[in-house]
Amino acid sequence: MTKFDLHMHHDRCGHAQGVIRDYIESAISQGLTVVGISDHSPFFGSDVDQEHSNIAMAKSEFPSYINEVLRLQEEYKGKIDVLLGVESDFFPHYEDVYRNVYAQYPFDYIIGSVHWTEGTSIFNKRRWDGLSNEDKLTQKNYYYDLISQSARSGIFQILGHIDAMKGFYPEFSDIPTDAVDKTLQVIAECNVSIEINTSGKTKDCGGWYPSDSILERALFYGVDVSFGSDAHVPERVGDDWDQVSNKLKEIGFKYWVYYKRKRMQKVLL
Repeated sequence: MTKFDLHMHHDRCGHAQGVIRDYIESAISQGLTVVGISDHSPFFGSDVDQEHSNIAMAKSEFPSYINEVLRLQEEYKGKIDVLLGVESDFFPHYEDVYRNVYAQYPFDYIIGSVHWTEGTSIFNKRRWDGLSNEDKLTQKNYYYDLISQSARSGIFQILGHIDAMKGFYPEFSDIPTDAVDKTLQVIAECNVSIEINTSGKTKDCGGWYPSDSILERALFYGVDVSFGSDAHVPERVGDDWDQVSNKLKEIGFKYWVYYKRKRMQKVLL
């Protein structure tokens, strides 16, 4: 049985514990056959080497990150399939900058995640303070417009945690809008996958990203799904994999996917 996890971090990003090897060893102990390393991309549009030392690695560190993953890929061959990935921010103004950097490396996949809107983190607990219902709707629609743009960019194979804005504001899910459905349609048209990310359980919202209702809509529109624990400690690698597998079967999915050399690999549920 192919058991995979494509989303995990390590100490280079400044807010995760352990080195890459720790996550690979954890994956082996959890019975995974495929492990994807996908630390946070540097802020390539910044004028400084390391824009946020507690959020992402320095630009100068990126080549050593790539080389370490490739070296471990060879070392663990025959024990576990180690894939080279990255979780990339998406900033429309710097789309070409990121695209050109990534073209230099042999990525198996790239996860595109919107972490920032209008210069503020989606996880900033205070971003909702004092907003009217109309303002909240505008924020949600803008967030999903960025996700749609990221799907259209052609840079990414997978889109990360597509309702993570609910992380520290669970009421986000209840803001009524058709933007989610429209975005899922764009994702399907662009043949991009979404991840089921189990790190939502570590935030105020609880549960996974995205919600079951969004997964049901994703199936309706023909969106493929992948899996990522978004582990920031080695112990969370593969977290809730079996439960997610069962939930997907319950919803009606027949398979889920991972990527190798940017080619989709289907795994029957």
